Amino acid sequence: MSNRPLNEDEVLSEMNKMVAFIKQEALEKAREIKVKADEEFAIEKAKLVKQEQQAIDAQYEKKRKGAEVSQKIAQSTLTNKSRLKLLQQREEHLQDLFSTTRELIVDLSRDEARYVQFLEGVIVQGFLQLLEPEVIVHAREIDVEIVRRAANNAAEQYKEISGRTVNADVQGTLSNEIAGGVKLVSGSRRITLDNTLDERLRLLEDRMLPEIRNNLFGPNDNRKFYT
Repeated sequence: MSNRPLNEDEVLSEMNKMVAFIKQEALEKAREIKVKADEEFAIEKAKLVKQEQQAIDAQYEKKRKGAEVSQKIAQSTLTNKSRLKLLQQREEHLQDLFSTTRELIVDLSRDEARYVQFLEGVIVQGFLQLLEPEVIVHAREIDVEIVRRAANNAAEQYKEISGRTVNADVQGTLSNEIAGGVKLVSGSRRITLDNTLDERLRLLEDRMLPEIRNNLFGPNDNRKFYT
């Protein structure tokens, strides 16, 4: 191999080869960088798309659940309103029934023969419960005379049943606004028996209300037993 110095053409040729080599290396490196950048971009893009999709899905799920809750609340509200309306109608029906019953009770106090019979019955019952020689009988002011008559008859019946005597002090202390009946107070004033028509109707309403509801509206699964 000759050690002679390169001439100008050969130097130029070698320089062109070196430039071509460097350019080729630069192109390949540029391609590698571009490929890597494209891959990283694709990965980052996929990640962003996935995150955005997850955010959209989460937002949709939140809205869906919110819509379900709103629908359930609306349905529950409608059901409750319907139930309350039905209960209100039933209560009005019951109150109409009790109002009619009260009118019948008021009619009882206007029928003297039946009213005296009722008074005698409840006064005898009271005497037998108290078993005291002195009893105060509270009546409506408008009923004092008829109650005295009933109390005298009741005292005779009481003596026949128990062999005891009783002195009944009839007082017109009850309001004329009530339907009628009497209250009996023991001579010691420790015991009071409320035998007014109003109280008897109230007790009857309380005792019979579950059965009346069942007869009018059918059985209720929420009420397994009468109270």
